[in-house]
Amino acid sequence: MTLEFLSDSSIQHALISGIAISLFCSTVGLFLVLRKFALFGDALAHTAFGGVAFGLFIGVYPLWAAYVVSILGALGLTKLRQRFDISGDAAVAILLTSGIAVGIILFSISDDTPFHDAHDMEEFLFGSILEIEPKNVIIIIVLCAIILVILRIIYKKLLYSTFSEEQAKVSGIPVEKINYLLIGMAGVAAVTSMQLVGVLLVSALFVIPNVSAMFYGRSFKQTITLSTFFSLFSVVMGIIIAYPLGIEPSGCIVLFAIAIFIGSLIIKSSGIIKTAGISPKTA
Repeated sequence: MTLEFLSDSSIQHALISGIAISLFCSTVGLFLVLRKFALFGDALAHTAFGGVAFGLFIGVYPLWAAYVVSILGALGLTKLRQRFDISGDAAVAILLTSGIAVGIILFSISDDTPFHDAHDMEEFLFGSILEIEPKNVIIIIVLCAIILVILRIIYKKLLYSTFSEEQAKVSGIPVEKINYLLIGMAGVAAVTSMQLVGVLLVSALFVIPNVSAMFYGRSFKQTITLSTFFSLFSVVMGIIIAYPLGIEPSGCIVLFAIAIFIGSLIIKSSGIIKTAGISPKTA
């Protein structure tokens, strides 16, 4: 297979955007997985779908509406859990189903809005990374840089509160503010990655590379490094394989991630690798 197609601007934009998205999805996703909130990214993506439809309905750029709705939904869900003691999986299910239901209804009644002709439901359900506009590539890169810088700044506090929230509170760490910040970043990551793999597969970027990496990592740093590598590999190979074959990159990306997971599972089961799990002491 020749690689002449890599000179096409559409695949270049797709690869640059995909690399940036994989970087912040794998890092933010690891903290969600460790907090046993793996499906939160999926719920946020479905909420974002409702935000996209709302944006089309009122005639504003859909992704901006999706960012606002997703972040507000995430913060509202967190507040709802704290106030009414709702379990995490139940809260996620509520957010997920309400987002997709609102989205379907608003899509069906927004035929005459300015942005509707340029966007259809499948674009957001299954991703459209090969059709991404240059301005969105810049936005993705900027968001990636901002999220990674924030994570670097709050790294130790976020790590401590992830493994031992109560001790972090006693130590004077503003756990609640850090939690809200993480949730906000997860919302941004979910909406942005929706352009890559669509609403239906967003959780794959948050979860699968991290679960695969946790089979190998003996420390938090090793785990996050492996997770990033697995995510990058899946995204880059998925796009490169899908483009010349004329198939959807989103499906290829997830299949590569699943293949890595299955391979990791086989290696783990064979006893070749042995880990005691990730803890603050090995972070």
